[in-house]
Amino acid sequence: MSTPSTPAPSPANGRRRWVPGERLVGRAPEPTHADGAPTIGVLALQGDVLEHLRALRRCGANAVEVRTTEQLAQVDGLVLPGGESTTIGKLLERFELMQPLRDRIGAGLPVFGTCAGMILLSDELDQDRTQPLIGGIAVRTRRNAYGRQVDSFDTHLEVAGIEGGPMDVSFIRAPRVQQVLDDRVEVLASIEDHPVVVRQGHLLAAAFHPEVTGDDRLHAAFVAAVERSRIPA
Repeated sequence: MSTPSTPAPSPANGRRRWVPGERLVGRAPEPTHADGAPTIGVLALQGDVLEHLRALRRCGANAVEVRTTEQLAQVDGLVLPGGESTTIGKLLERFELMQPLRDRIGAGLPVFGTCAGMILLSDELDQDRTQPLIGGIAVRTRRNAYGRQVDSFDTHLEVAGIEGGPMDVSFIRAPRVQQVLDDRVEVLASIEDHPVVVRQGHLLAAAFHPEVTGDDRLHAAFVAAVERSRIPA
């Protein structure tokens, strides 16, 4: 399958230094959800929770925070936000959410992981030390693949299935996929031949932060996927 591939960001092709908090100023209040809208949780143990909630609400979802197994049981879909993947994984184990989340994924729960969320959904990591992972997407992922915080950047990225031209995205201490381990994994976008958006069944993962730019198309696609998953076959 032919997939979009974006060159490595550079001054010549649109690379722009990421400025912390710059994009979050002056946002309009998010709308209230309509009756019957899907309930989509954002894992709220650590990381960029608020902006995901806002993006999901702009896309028409009933967006809620998830910190307990009871809250997890009530959602139709889940977002794993960016943050510190090792910390989030340890907190999932501490709060006894890891196995219930794996069970719900096994039962078909749609999940969208961004940045640290991509790391958590990966079956393997390209590093010597181990850390808690949820798993589910058959990829080997490298943490901080583009460098440290000062190397974060904004760019435009073509994503398969997303209409309207390249997405406006922020890579902040971002990971990337080093190796796809199974033919069931779809590569939806790449930078320099390294996948940065992948999908396996009902699991979607992106290396960047789509929630901070105001370009909600990937969130909208996830909300639509959650809505489809609620319709009996």
